[in-house]
Amino acid sequence: MTNPLLSNSTLPQFSKIKPEHIEPAITQLLNDAREVVANCLKANTVYTWKNLVEPIENAENRLNKAWSPVSHLNSTLNSDALRDAYNACLPKLSEYSTEMGQNAPLFKAYQAIAASPEFKTFDIGQQKAINNALRDFKLSGIDLDTAKQNRYKDISLELSKLASKYEENLLDATNAWSKHITNADELKGLPDSALASAQQAATEIDQDGWLITLQFPSYLAVMTYADNRELRQEVYTAFVTRASDQGPYAGRWDNTDIMQQTLALRHEKAQLLGFNNYAELSLATKMADKPSDVVTFLEDLAKKSLPQARQDLKDLQDFARNEQGIEALQAWDTTYYSEKMRQHCYQLSQEIVKTYFPISRVLPGMFSIVNKLYGLKITEIQDFDRWHADAQFFAIHDQAGNLRGQFYIDLYARAKKRGGAWMDDCVGRRKIDDTVQIPVAYLICNFTPPTGTDPALLTHDEVTTLFHEFGHGLHHMLTQIDHLSVSGINGVAWDAVELPSQFMENWCWEQEALNLIAGHYQTGEALPEALFNKMLAAKNFQAGMIMVRQIEFSLFDFKIHQNYDPAVGARIYETLSEVRQQVSVLIPPAFNRFAHSYSHIFAGGYAAGYYSYKWAEVLSSDAFALFEENGIFDAETGHAFLTNILEMGGSQDAMQLFKNFRGREPEIDALLRHNGIAA
Repeated sequence: MTNPLLSNSTLPQFSKIKPEHIEPAITQLLNDAREVVANCLKANTVYTWKNLVEPIENAENRLNKAWSPVSHLNSTLNSDALRDAYNACLPKLSEYSTEMGQNAPLFKAYQAIAASPEFKTFDIGQQKAINNALRDFKLSGIDLDTAKQNRYKDISLELSKLASKYEENLLDATNAWSKHITNADELKGLPDSALASAQQAATEIDQDGWLITLQFPSYLAVMTYADNRELRQEVYTAFVTRASDQGPYAGRWDNTDIMQQTLALRHEKAQLLGFNNYAELSLATKMADKPSDVVTFLEDLAKKSLPQARQDLKDLQDFARNEQGIEALQAWDTTYYSEKMRQHCYQLSQEIVKTYFPISRVLPGMFSIVNKLYGLKITEIQDFDRWHADAQFFAIHDQAGNLRGQFYIDLYARAKKRGGAWMDDCVGRRKIDDTVQIPVAYLICNFTPPTGTDPALLTHDEVTTLFHEFGHGLHHMLTQIDHLSVSGINGVAWDAVELPSQFMENWCWEQEALNLIAGHYQTGEALPEALFNKMLAAKNFQAGMIMVRQIEFSLFDFKIHQNYDPAVGARIYETLSEVRQQVSVLIPPAFNRFAHSYSHIFAGGYAAGYYSYKWAEVLSSDAFALFEENGIFDAETGHAFLTNILEMGGSQDAMQLFKNFRGREPEIDALLRHNGIAA
């Protein structure tokens, strides 16, 4: 039997990958990589890039190219058999990673390269790759005694299992709950598009009527539009108690123990490596120098935002009382009355806005924007091996006709697909001799699928999400760095990784750009100026409340890691409560279990790093301000962003790259201005 994961094909052979292929392939590739390392160390006494780094990179590139489609399928087409195979490989991958990080002869070989005359002849990417590797040896416990190294290995293994189980619990809890409705009166207020989606969901399980689920488009439609307050309360309760000790499935997929164990193990790992806490360890690979810098940044931002956030809430409460007769707003009311207030104040209906953003217009329009900014041409490829009928595939060429990158897009929500939106690395760029390995990305969203013969219609928020993920994709695909560990998003400081993604969002608010991405799905009519002006007027509607909510998430994440004390345990909800008292204006009900579905930090790589979104927003707002000065499609400014940020990957420190582009360090003023908050 030929194993498609061992074929080393240019692109993954999704249709051929079966769960039984996964473990044998990964086991073999890990053994091959170990053998390469051993042979390189044994065969040489003087170590060079060519006889050590390159062969190891070759072996790990093959491993990455096999694991990437497995991880991707686990997120987009989950099944029990696939899940079992995926989980069987996690300990093997964790063990290999720790083993390499604690390989003393390999560490000495890298030190020898760094101290050699050859090092001075390396390009910036090679030098950064070596320096990062030496740092990562330290962070893998190279300096620890054998007993502590073994403990480090056990912790790393356990953490990877816990993260996977957390995500599985959340997926299962999300898929478990649904509400079948046969009386149309119960769904009053829901727009036709949401009703059509609910009807389609019911039809798919051979039911009449409508099916409400906890997939995000379904949940959000109910919270935003359903007049039925009891229905909103029921759906809200099910959603905010997923994978917890509360709600309709209390205790069934409970993440409580996983979260407590995760925080305890992260703390122990940090202390093993000589850090006071996991927040300090987290910052070892980020732009921020020390935990107090992060906390000060967030608390200062909160101080500047809180007056507006309080006013936002008061305005909403006054509106609900005066216009709707609601004396006490509940958590399941805020989204609903916010939408009513938005329509009242700005005569702006999100449902009308959606009709101007069919995916058939947004996607090619986004590609046109990238063409204007960077001179890139994006074309769809019809014939490719796909994992699901929704998947699409595209190629990016530059002005000289060179293939720069390729990417898959999978846009719509469905069962067995992880919620949220993300970009992931399918293949990374590297160059060996004269051969370039072209980077490939996955762009995954969970939008409302098309219904009937109509194209999918996106909310403006969803358009922004698409641009955000495409920004990540461009960062990965446009790199001109030839060394895998620092090309694309690899090696980029985590608190700078959101710069290109948040930067792209700005074009969703510019008339010139909207002319390219917006057009009525039936008539093709351009977005009316009056409607655009309403969108602009409403752009910073509740911006203060939105800002402090993100600060709440960021501070909570940072503080549960910074202040962890083994003597008292995780204190997850106590910490969340303290943070809310400090920076929040809306306190959810006691049964809300937000942290139980906070995958970003418990399963997604943002632990003690969620603040990155806010910090990168400072960078992206300040970067975009230069386009505001020079013109949003100014070719020279676009070229400067391309060459100083997107093409450079992780080959230099993020602050240096930003200064190369902007001519100075970042300033916070543009962020506050873009959010309508006074500096």
